[in-house]
Amino acid sequence: MPLSAPLSVDAIRSTLETEALGHPLYIHQDLPSTNREAHTLAQNGATHGTVVLAESQSAGYGRHGRPWFSPPGLNLYCSTIIRGMRFTTPLAHWLSWIPLISALAAVEAAQQVTAVSLALKWPNDLLLSQRKVGGILCESLFLTPSDPVIVIGIGLNVNVAPDAFPEDLRSIAASLSEISQQAIDRNRLVAQFLLELEHCLDELRFHGSPRLRHAYIERCATLGRRVRVQFANHGQVTGLAEGISADGALQIRTLLPHPHSQPMPLFDVRAADVMHLRE
Repeated sequence: MPLSAPLSVDAIRSTLETEALGHPLYIHQDLPSTNREAHTLAQNGATHGTVVLAESQSAGYGRHGRPWFSPPGLNLYCSTIIRGMRFTTPLAHWLSWIPLISALAAVEAAQQVTAVSLALKWPNDLLLSQRKVGGILCESLFLTPSDPVIVIGIGLNVNVAPDAFPEDLRSIAASLSEISQQAIDRNRLVAQFLLELEHCLDELRFHGSPRLRHAYIERCATLGRRVRVQFANHGQVTGLAEGISADGALQIRTLLPHPHSQPMPLFDVRAADVMHLRE
């Protein structure tokens, strides 16, 4: 499969329709991590909407610091600085929704540009036929009490051939080009992602989460599945994922110990690793 065109500021801006996101925009050939670079820029006063892209990452990472496969010239490694937004919902509620709506924006962008339909695994993994094609990492910097800064990082497998993944990832990772069967224009994909993200942020800012919650639920492959929830304290629980709460939590009903037991109450999961179990 031929490589897509290199990332280019001019090519991205030729289709970029945002008001703030992507203004300014920086492209690097290689970075340890786009999120780390965005952190540094934010600490030095970078404005809302600043975007950092890299052709490759030498130390890309996901949730819990897990390494992210970042080969050159094939994928999207993109971090966006969000700051100075006036929001009508409580800060905690707003922060809890940012990872979910960022993943929703990525799914919508992929659909628009490639016609590939992705699903969401709570909270912010992007799935193609139950294999991971991308993920979102949101990190907060509270530089001052009145200026919360969010760095929204996305890693998205775009033009990786199946046999180019490391052997330990081949059964669990996927790339958008597997379905499209042609090289995907990453410049257009970046522009569309930033537009979808801006729309989602504006929706959350002005109208709250109800419509975003509905859109997320429609895309969420976790709902209705048996899942194993692994908490940071090493505790775990198995149950049925039944809903998404108003603040974006995954609502789980633990499995009954006996067929005739009273139904267990729902409980909300806000921070944990969730694994889809085989049916």
